[in-house]
Amino acid sequence: MDSSENKYQKTSILFAVIALCFFGLYLAERFNIPLGFLTTAEEKFVDSAEHQLDSIAKELNIRMVEIKKLGGKVNELELAKIEIDKDRKKLHDGSENVDVSELKKKLAFYVRLISQKDQEIKKIKRENVALIARNDSLSREARILKQDLNSVQKALKDSSYLFDAKQKALSEKSRFLEARNQELSEKVSVAAAMHAEGVNVYAISSRGKEFGVNNQKAKRIEKIRVIFHLQENALTAKELKTIYLRIIEPTGIVISDYASGSGTFIFKNRELPYTAKQRIFYENNHQSVEFIYARNGAYREGRHEIEIYSEGFLIGLGSFEVR
Repeated sequence: MDSSENKYQKTSILFAVIALCFFGLYLAERFNIPLGFLTTAEEKFVDSAEHQLDSIAKELNIRMVEIKKLGGKVNELELAKIEIDKDRKKLHDGSENVDVSELKKKLAFYVRLISQKDQEIKKIKRENVALIARNDSLSREARILKQDLNSVQKALKDSSYLFDAKQKALSEKSRFLEARNQELSEKVSVAAAMHAEGVNVYAISSRGKEFGVNNQKAKRIEKIRVIFHLQENALTAKELKTIYLRIIEPTGIVISDYASGSGTFIFKNRELPYTAKQRIFYENNHQSVEFIYARNGAYREGRHEIEIYSEGFLIGLGSFEVR
């Protein structure tokens, strides 16, 4: 065999191998058979995905800070951050661990989530403006009520110096003024009551890891953290306040363990059990208050209600779900 024939055979074999490869690619595409590698476009997407996830994580942090400042809940954003950390780890471990289609869906979801939270922030700001306006109105009314109260008290004092002949009429007027005085005092007390806003609940595992409590299994929850802010109110005295926390099971029973510091308090002439309490100094600066409670036993499956009381008023509500 001469050299030209040998060259011809090698060329034929090469073309046969190339044809076989193209046929294999056709079959893989026709029957959706994974080939174990990424296309050039997918490789470029994966290369940029980690940068996109970093940018999205920063944007989520910005929204979380803003929503917390406004007193809103950030559970959904915290769960999204956990998922982003998992995605970034997969990318860091290597492109062979990446499902490009699934990653694209997640990136689209994160972008939609940021847009939704922007709308939520606008809504909370509008609601806060309305609350501030309402609080200003209550403050003006309270000042007027205080002025009326001073006038009533002065009238009561002056009435004691009137002549005996008018004693009966003055006695009737005194009873009326005392009733009015009581009514005004109650209204001032209501206007000066504290208000807990943005009640959020988090779970803490036995390893000290904190995560969103909703829909967590009971066995994963070692402790819970309840955190909220006290609304600013110029009528509320800056002094020591006692705050009571009640955690109510789906059965309606209050979680209470006297060995862990639970007890009872009086609310509207009724004795109510509480889960935990603490003393704080009210600063009138939108301060945050936090309870960390470790229950002696597992939580029941279902919705748990949170009630917060202080100075004879129910000042805040919240809830969380256990499965």
